[in-house]
Formats: sequence, structure tokens, C-alpha cells
Amino acid sequence: MALKTELVLADAWKPHEPTAAEPFDRRAAAHLLRRAGFAANFAELDAAVKAGPQESVKALLAPPAAAAGFDQEMERMLQSVLAGNNPLSLASWWLYRMRHTPAPLLEKTTLFWHGHFATSATKVNEARLMLRQNELLRSNALGSFPKMVQGISRDPAMLLYLDSATNRKTHPNENFAREVMELFCLGVGKYSEKDIQELARCFTGWEIQHGEFKFNQYQHDYGTKSLFGSSGKWDGDEGIVQILKQPAAAEFLCTKLVRFFVADELELTDELLAPLCQQMRESDYTIGPVISTILSSKLFFSPQVRGVKVRSPVEVGIGLLRSLDATANMNALVEHLRAMGQLPLYPPNVKGWNGGREWINASTILARANRVRQLVDTNEVQFGGGPLEAYLRRFDLSDSRAIVAGLCELLLPVDPPVEVQQQLIAALDAPGAPREQRLRHGVHTLAAQPEFQLS
Repeated sequence: MALKTELVLADAWKPHEPTAAEPFDRRAAAHLLRRAGFAANFAELDAAVKAGPQESVKALLAPPAAAAGFDQEMERMLQSVLAGNNPLSLASWWLYRMRHTPAPLLEKTTLFWHGHFATSATKVNEARLMLRQNELLRSNALGSFPKMVQGISRDPAMLLYLDSATNRKTHPNENFAREVMELFCLGVGKYSEKDIQELARCFTGWEIQHGEFKFNQYQHDYGTKSLFGSSGKWDGDEGIVQILKQPAAAEFLCTKLVRFFVADELELTDELLAPLCQQMRESDYTIGPVISTILSSKLFFSPQVRGVKVRSPVEVGIGLLRSLDATANMNALVEHLRAMGQLPLYPPNVKGWNGGREWINASTILARANRVRQLVDTNEVQFGGGPLEAYLRRFDLSDSRAIVAGLCELLLPVDPPVEVQQQLIAALDAPGAPREQRLRHGVHTLAAQPEFQLS
């Protein structure tokens, strides 16, 4: 059943201001940083609380001072990844980037666009081409959507994945044109078969040769095309411009962004979406300002949308590591995420991952619990560079009751039942196993709770 917003529609996208009843505390900051990134540690939560919600959102959108150095480190790591030409190694590299990035919103939004422009290395099977697409998405993730979709229409990995490596004027590729309209820009039913045929003509002459995009002028249809009631001698870029003039384009994109950042099943009426759609059009489809409005809004911070989104496997794995400043073997994490149903660079089909409730069933719940245990119970995993017990003491968490309260605040959008907390406190205080082992088991116990599956 779809959630209904309790806010007056005119107030939904206004900036959130904390009140005594709804303070911007650690739990609220964790909500923001979990949705806008991959969760955060205690120090990051405290810094966000001190800054307040609006300044925290601005910081998420601004390039951090550490970004240049981090990007250089990622470039150095890529040399060995590309030498082996193994897309699984590239997936490990990207997971490492998600875990350590100083720009979590940028990386989270890059993951969003990867699901939107879904391309799988299962078919492409060239790390270099998958990396190029990944970089294209990241460079435009918070910027120009027209530039991004025009780039993806030239992207070798995408064109190979959609069997559009050649597009000749005598046989225009209507399948590719359909995906551009249905999956990338407008949604189902917002175009006619004639529009598909005409857009396919716009892309004729676009080819992939030796892994590079080439425009073959001899195979391009230079005739007049008609799209949505307008006519012109358009190429592919100009055809995309015509698509984005349609009202359905802003509605389609804003719906996906709200579903991704706010709630999977929120009732999205035309009236609720209208301000975002207007902002999208007025900014010439610049993504960052719209995301800023969403993350800063009264609706985003309202109690009704907390703990209602099902966390994806990537959010579970990377979020746990970032929350506890934990290290992990990224090659092992690749296998964990594959078992949980979401391995980056390997979406199941051209529609990407369905997400939402489909992440959760009896099999995946068990897989999540087992994989979390494997993540935290190995000696290879350190927390802030050392044992979990020492890490928690840095934040004055040594008493079992305080530890459970702190971990619930850090890891869960809402508290688990009181009896679960009491049992966990008793388990931490029980004699027998070493304290470190009991603490790690406590993290696993919390991560196995239904509340941990939500954000």
C-alpha cells in the first residue's frame, strides 16, 4: 500500500527546520547520510548535527577538499585493474571507492544512474569499456541530464549491450530508440510507435568500431524527422533534445529520484511532483539542485518516510563498513553482494534492479544475515584500524547498555523491540567468550534485525 504524505502539498518541498519535537539529532543525521550516501560513522554524524540539516546537504553537494587526492589514488589503483581486463576486479575497485569516498552523495548518485542506464559486464565483458561508462555517469551524476543521456547514447558499453553497435539508414535500430524513450527519458506509454521509428532514424550512422564511437556519415539519414508533432533534420543529440521537451520527461526523472531518496512506495501525485518538475525544467535538467531540494525538504525529514525504504545489498554491505570505520576484502565483498542479489556492473537486465520489496524474501534475508556475519567475524576486518572494542571506546562506549544504544542509533533507522535490546545487553555482559567476539556477535545480531534492512 502506498504511503500518503501527511504534509500540506505546498509545504512538502520547503526546507526542513528542526523543532523540539523533530530535532536534528544523530538519528536524523544518520537518516540523511544513509539515504544520501552509504551511512556514516559516529564522528560524521556528530559533525552533521553540529552543522544542521541545510548546511549538511550543502556539504554533500559540494566537492570536498579531499576529492582530488582521492581521485588520484583511484587512478593509481585502476592501472592493475585494467591490466587484467577483469570486470569483477573493476567491481571491487568501485566498491572500494564507495567505501572510502569523501563524496558519498556523488557515488550514491552514480550508483543510481548505473541502475537507470543499466549495462552489464556479463555481456560487454571489457573492463575498459565498463570503466568508461562508470566515469561518464560519475562526471554527470549531479550535473546535466541532457549531457549524460547524449553521452550514454554514444557510449560503447551501452551500444554493445543493446546490440546497437551498428545503426544504418536502411535498417534503423528501433530497439535502441525504444530504450532511450521508455527507460532513459520518458517511461512506458509516453510515446508512439511512430516516435520510435523517427528517433531511430536520428541515430543512424552511429557505430562502434574497435571499442570506440564513430559517426558514419554515409549511413546517416539526413532527411526530415517528426517527433511529438515537431519536425527537423535532427541527429541523435537533437532527437534527445526533442524528447526532453516533453512534460513526461521531468515527471519520469523526478519520480525516480523521489523513489530512490525518499520512499519506495510513497503516493506521488501530480501536485506533489509539480514543484520538482518545474525546478527540473527551469534548470535545464540539472540534477544537483533537484536532489538538494529533495534532501533538504520537510518531506524528506518527516517521520513517515524514515525506516520505510528497503536497503539494497550495496547499502547493507558498504553502509555497515562505513558506519563502523571497518575495512574489508573487497573481492570477498563482491561475492557477498552477488549472493545478496546486487553486484555493481552486473545488473540483471536492461531495466536494472527493481529494488524495493523485491530485495527481501526468505532467501535474501538469510543471505544478508550470513554475509554480514562473514564480514564482521573475520580477523581481517578492523574497526578504525583496530579491534571493535577499542573503536567503541573512542566514543565513550564501554558499558554494554550504552554500546547497544549507540549501535542502534548508528545502524538502525528505528530502534528494535526493547526485548531485543535487553537480550543483546545480556549477551554482551555474559561471561565466556572474549569481549571482542561478543561485540562482533552483537553487531551481527543487530544487522539481522528487520529494522536493519530498512533505511
